[in-house]
Amino acid sequence: MLSPALLDQAASLLDACRARGVRLATAESCTGGLIAAALTAIAGSSDVVDRGFITYSNESKTELVGVAAELIARHGAVSEDVARAMAVGALARSRANMAVSVTGVAGPGGGSFEKPVGMVWFGLAQRDRPVAAEHCIFPGDRTAVRAAAVSHAFAMFRARL
Repeated sequence: MLSPALLDQAASLLDACRARGVRLATAESCTGGLIAAALTAIAGSSDVVDRGFITYSNESKTELVGVAAELIARHGAVSEDVARAMAVGALARSRANMAVSVTGVAGPGGGSFEKPVGMVWFGLAQRDRPVAAEHCIFPGDRTAVRAAAVSHAFAMFRARL
């Protein structure tokens, strides 16, 4: 799952964060920890990676990163509001300067007309900056969707640096 291309992206991101003194946190649902895994696959990453939260269930989103259960009930776990709340919660519960969140439908099942397989919402929180959120619909099977989500999360981090 962790392709050489993803590991190269992770190494590049770590170098950029080191140069700016930035520490990272993640809150991951559909990627199940792959963002943190790719970053920590690189030796010496502990000076950049503070922590990662795997918030696969709705309950874990609430318990680990403080997403209000009412927010999930109102908008669904795969939504802009929940992605934003996950990123804010990860930032608040870490010593990081920046946190990314990922929540989506990796497939092969679980999709709907409004939230098709491949839809992934991302949140990005940074101290003293507005919280960003965006979504993508990635093609391919579960492995491809998850890999694309990791790559996109890295791109969001880099864009904020």
